[in-house]
Amino acid sequence: MSETRYPPMIIMGVQGSGKSTIGKALAERLNIDFIDGDDLHPKANKDKMAGGSPLTDEDRVPWLKTIGQTIADGRVDGRITIVACSALKRWYRELLRASDQDLVFVHLRGERDLVAERLAHRDHEYMPTTLLESQLETLEPLAEWERGIVISIEQRPEAIVDEVTRILTGRAAGRAVEPRPGATVTGAIDTQPS
Repeated sequence: MSETRYPPMIIMGVQGSGKSTIGKALAERLNIDFIDGDDLHPKANKDKMAGGSPLTDEDRVPWLKTIGQTIADGRVDGRITIVACSALKRWYRELLRASDQDLVFVHLRGERDLVAERLAHRDHEYMPTTLLESQLETLEPLAEWERGIVISIEQRPEAIVDEVTRILTGRAAGRAVEPRPGATVTGAIDTQPS
């Protein structure tokens, strides 16, 4: 049985920030579903990125709607879902939030050099490292009113998962949990006990 006291989440950030790694580990820790948003891209999007071209907003809209619908369908079936998705622009996040108002964004934030170093040691199916610059230029950080957690990727993945879990578990129990150094909470991310 899937845990239902936590909100659905988008693990966001630029390529190489660890979205899939953190998303999988967090989903396992919280006993909820994980989906890699990359798997929901249509073939045309994957082919375009593999060719070194960044996606346009028009390319992204159907993909974002698919992610939102996947989260909403999970809720109907009594499941909570975490999706790894760059969600770089605020209006992308608003489009995703339209599918579920409880949606929380976990922004994995890192400096360009750290992310570039990670990308140098990774081989992705269709995302060349040359797209990092366009993603950094596109990224709009979470606004104060957006429901989310911003956390530094300068720490081990286990520490990131521990901190996000600590914040969410405390909020689910009705406690105002203050984030530790390297993390910031934006908006109201209170969760409901099951």
